[in-house]
Amino acid sequence: RQYAEHFTSRLESLKDYTGTHDLGFMVFCSYGNGYRLTGNEAYKDVINQASASLATRFNETVGCIRSWNTGRKEHPEEDYIVIIDNMMNLEMLEWSGYHDLARKHADTTIANHFRDDYSTYHVVTYNELTGEVTDKRTAQGDADASAWSRGQAWGLYGYTMMYRVTGLERYLEQAVHIADYLIPRLPADAGPNWVYDAEHQQKDSSSASIMASALIELYGFTQNETYLATAERQLRSLSSEEYLAKVGENGNFLLKHGTGHLPGKSEIDVPLSYGDYYFIEAAMRYLAL
Repeated sequence: RQYAEHFTSRLESLKDYTGTHDLGFMVFCSYGNGYRLTGNEAYKDVINQASASLATRFNETVGCIRSWNTGRKEHPEEDYIVIIDNMMNLEMLEWSGYHDLARKHADTTIANHFRDDYSTYHVVTYNELTGEVTDKRTAQGDADASAWSRGQAWGLYGYTMMYRVTGLERYLEQAVHIADYLIPRLPADAGPNWVYDAEHQQKDSSSASIMASALIELYGFTQNETYLATAERQLRSLSSEEYLAKVGENGNFLLKHGTGHLPGKSEIDVPLSYGDYYFIEAAMRYLAL
């Protein structure tokens, strides 16, 4: 607990930072769990302020929180970028009472991010003055039409979570559709390639851990045994020698074989913090069953 409090305190200044959409990851994964476990009211204040900071990135016309701050010099209004990862930041907003904002983002993402088969684009770009979609593409996948595996996992987790916090059936339906798209496409060890159906084979253990955690929660809502069985396969695989590092190795991370951004030649076959985080969460959820 002493170390948890020490490392958590280092993140407090993020509560006022408005330059990223990742505040849900940064603050709610740390301070949210801190508040859940300790009831420390100071943690609650940090979460609420971080939610207020994140809310400044929401555009009512677009109906989404801006992800990246990039923009072209000409017609910058056409470069309002939203990535599927952003679904993971909505839990903090819902927790802090920004219900309309979070649900508008989730609904807009259903409308524009997903293909007919319920795979998702990584990046959707809008015109912030009109709300019109101007582009759909990838950044960390191998082609614009590809199903980048971690992005699919963010979508699955995000809509499962949104059903938990809202009780709205449309989010449960979306999560089920995504799960039913992904499960038949898993390889024998249930550890996704960095992109589904890509020729370049490079595992991403973080996709498996995020997906396993989401599937266990989705099983609780649906009692679909396939979801639980798939999560079990993934946890057994991630706990095997192929993925689980020996103590003291792998930079003291748990999981090997994460892939951050293969096209950008960044974080290839390495441990990833969110891979470990959702692996632990999935294990805790599984044990709770």
